Amino acid sequence: MKPIQPVSVWYNGQLVSATILMLYIIHDNLETSAQFYWQLQTAENTGVAQGNLTMDGQDYIDWDSASDFNQYAWDWAAAQLNLTLA
Repeated sequence: MKPIQPVSVWYNGQLVSATILMLYIIHDNLETSAQFYWQLQTAENTGVAQGNLTMDGQDYIDWDSASDFNQYAWDWAAAQLNLTLA
């Protein structure tokens, strides 16, 4: 989990502030692509938005050769979701 700059999310009929990004790898074919599950959470750990992201092409190649591949994945996912890691 990583803290993010707060974003407003519509959840159960009201706007709530998401401040945490959760990210899990759910599939990696170890060759050309990886799929991630993401979730935005409130400070109280309530999941308020979720989905999947697929990394492939040059992003996957760069991830595979990154010196800190975990941080690369966090940065990549945040960019895909238009989020800023705190």
